[in-house]
Amino acid sequence: MLLRDAFTERRSVNFFNPEKEVTDQTLKEIVELAGLAPSAFNLQPWRVIAVRSEAQKELLSENANKQPKIKEAPVTLIVVGDREGYRPENSVWAELKAMIGDEQAQGAIDAAGFLYGSSEERKIKFAESNAGLYAMSIMLAAKDLGVDSHAMSGVDFEGIKKAFNLNASEEVVMLIGLGHYDETKALYPRRTRRSLEEVLEIV
Repeated sequence: MLLRDAFTERRSVNFFNPEKEVTDQTLKEIVELAGLAPSAFNLQPWRVIAVRSEAQKELLSENANKQPKIKEAPVTLIVVGDREGYRPENSVWAELKAMIGDEQAQGAIDAAGFLYGSSEERKIKFAESNAGLYAMSIMLAAKDLGVDSHAMSGVDFEGIKKAFNLNASEEVVMLIGLGHYDETKALYPRRTRRSLEEVLEIV
């Protein structure tokens, strides 16, 4: 699929066909392809929890306002951002050291610590902006592989964090339902986008 087609054909699907699966292999391909998303210093401060089992869907549903698509979608991803993914312990830094040497890499590590770790606000911005790039890449990768999606943010973020045992530095950024559109249900027509004049300022 051409990238332009992925953009124009992707819809936020409210109704998933519970009879049509997303195989583990397809799920892995989506997640791996989305991993090519850009991130600060290539730190990739994200991970996903793929919720498949009925018991875990029930737990997620209880913390997501009982949205029907949580149970209808074959799998729902919890997109997780790490507020402290810039720290020296991130394994990505070892690759950078091998590429450019310890001294130069240490300069990058120090810069990242200042840019992203010097306040709680910056930590949150770091986690959510990078994981947001990853989340959009997941939805485009899914469309390319013939899988529909729906991003969800109307959830109990803290409740999900506790229920799924996230680390202290991790935040739930959004949920993404993955599956196949239930063609027996009608989607609303695509809504009008804001005009170019409203969103673009050239200075």
